[in-house]
Amino acid sequence: VLDHTVPASTEEYAKGHKEIREFVAKQGIKAFYDVGVGVCHQVLPEMGFALPGRLIVASDSHTTAYGALGAFSAGVGRSEMAALYATSRIWLKTPASFQIDVRSKLKDPVTSKDLILKIIGDIGADGALYKSVEYAGEAIEAMSVASRLVLSNMAIEMGAKNGYCAPDKKTFAFLEPRAQAEYTPIYPDPDAEYEKVLTYDAAKLGPHVAKPHTVDNVCPIEEVEGTKIDQALLGTCTNGRLEDLHLAARYLEGRKLAKGVRMIVLPASREILLDAMREGLVEIFVRAGAMVLNPGCGPCLGAHQGVLAAGEVCISTANRNFQGRMGSNEAATYLASPATVAASAVTGVITDPRKAVRGGGA
Repeated sequence: VLDHTVPASTEEYAKGHKEIREFVAKQGIKAFYDVGVGVCHQVLPEMGFALPGRLIVASDSHTTAYGALGAFSAGVGRSEMAALYATSRIWLKTPASFQIDVRSKLKDPVTSKDLILKIIGDIGADGALYKSVEYAGEAIEAMSVASRLVLSNMAIEMGAKNGYCAPDKKTFAFLEPRAQAEYTPIYPDPDAEYEKVLTYDAAKLGPHVAKPHTVDNVCPIEEVEGTKIDQALLGTCTNGRLEDLHLAARYLEGRKLAKGVRMIVLPASREILLDAMREGLVEIFVRAGAMVLNPGCGPCLGAHQGVLAAGEVCISTANRNFQGRMGSNEAATYLASPATVAASAVTGVITDPRKAVRGGGA
């Protein structure tokens, strides 16, 4: 999947993309998704390659995302990926397991992004190092596949090797028209032993934000309310799905961005972009003053399309806020949910979405 720096922003990137296309043609690889199809972490589930019970590895740390569909999926190094491609063999240690039991249900507009930020803040950036993290409980069962993908995608931000959600009717319904092959779901044993069990009450959770410059630097939104922003980023492989765009549109419909605020909307795939167009979401964003970009990684990796200048502040739905991640080392990125990002884009400061004016969306 070509998703980084698409379309190419420099001759060097264009050369890399050209080499990939030539390699794909030479190897006869049929499942190749060129510029504009989307981010790999959305494209693989959409195209039916991320399946329950599968072992999936790729040279991207957020490969943990596919655990949302009941797979064991992990990122590996590029040299290791090359060796695997050549030999079909890989060495993996069986990880110990953590269970995160999330009871009751999230209260609108609190989302799975708020939940995972809270969890990462509690556990720490290396608190689940090389563990298989299992998300379970009533709140997880109530979530859509899209919301579960947020949890699994960001499992790596606490060091996890895998982020697993038990496949259920929602998983099977999502895969029914998509699956590229038959699959056999794998579930925890009834008497499974966990190295650690953490319990959360979803109903008591409010919006959370990760402050610069680490994902585990998390606080309730009340601690950073009123912080001035220059840019708002909605989308990427973490929160660029249709339900995220719908949630954001509730705050943006019929309104304008705050003076001095830029907003970038980045759908995770072409399929999502087309759905957003059909459902009137793109018009809502554009009329509000936002820029809707082509599906891809965009500014998330700081290579092009909306990087930050020194002293600028961005509130983002992406999965990382490291220093220099989105441009200048002197810029600051806060991570938050689509609701928080959209509400903040309208006010010009970090805003609690529970207190913001909401419309019906499209």
